[in-house]
Amino acid sequence: MMNQLEQLKQFTTVVADTGDFQSMQAYTPRDATTNPSLILKAVQKAEYQPLLAQAVQQHAGKSTDEIIDHLLVSFGQKILEIVPGRVSTETDARLSFDTAAIIAKGRHLIALYEAAGISRERILIKIASTWEGIRAAEVLEKEGIRCNMTLLFCLPQAIACAEAGAQLISPFVGRIYDWYKKQTGQEIYGADDPGVLSVKKIYTYYRKFGYPTEIMGASFRNTSQILELAGCDLLTISPDLLQKLSDTNTSVIQKLSKEAALASDIQKISMDEKTFRFQLNEDAMATEKLSEGIRMFCADTVKLEQIIAAMR
Repeated sequence: MMNQLEQLKQFTTVVADTGDFQSMQAYTPRDATTNPSLILKAVQKAEYQPLLAQAVQQHAGKSTDEIIDHLLVSFGQKILEIVPGRVSTETDARLSFDTAAIIAKGRHLIALYEAAGISRERILIKIASTWEGIRAAEVLEKEGIRCNMTLLFCLPQAIACAEAGAQLISPFVGRIYDWYKKQTGQEIYGADDPGVLSVKKIYTYYRKFGYPTEIMGASFRNTSQILELAGCDLLTISPDLLQKLSDTNTSVIQKLSKEAALASDIQKISMDEKTFRFQLNEDAMATEKLSEGIRMFCADTVKLEQIIAAMR
């Protein structure tokens, strides 16, 4: 019998959630995602020190911010030598509320990739799902720069992203679960997991109303969350959970389907700025986790800057 990872690939595109490109080869994912925290973790490993040193040395006369951009693209290039599909590269989280700056950063990262001979079709620019970030994605998508909307925790964010024409969204299953676990003191597994329920709600809405934006469940805490979302467009999974799926042979059942979504009786919502901000504010979990996520990514970017500064 096929292991769970092999079975899951029959229903869902599997993506590696890591900056450690050496660890992903065994699991043959189609795509890969990175973020500031994953890159920070990777460059602290001995095997990636040469990549960091190379970025610092080759761009010694440039700003730390520019060196980080080159480092991100270097990781992306290495990852694309392994995966046949796309890699996601994140914009600086400190720009999350500055539409013009996000647009400029997205264009710059794509230019660096294209200068290295990588087609923009293989790159997803990751942007926080703030109102300003979504507006930036709307502009970039019209220029053929595909966007992965990250730090997404609720349906209003997902609707706004789809209406803006974003290529892909990354709802954070595990961080939603974390919030409810902290609030209630309870661990909820399986189909009742609040993170799982959030992605199912988004999936149903997208398929019901025909949005082409891809849904990629992210930030998993256990394999139960992953298996409950079998049938989702994509799932980005950390190496340790990929290994657990590879080591298990029990059957995997498709849980999400377009047919079930089309049969639902949900109503369409028009997501203008006032509605977006109000509904996000009404969702304490989404508001807190979005703010926390931006702060965490900002902090890890600063740590990466400090490491680079110490090498110059």
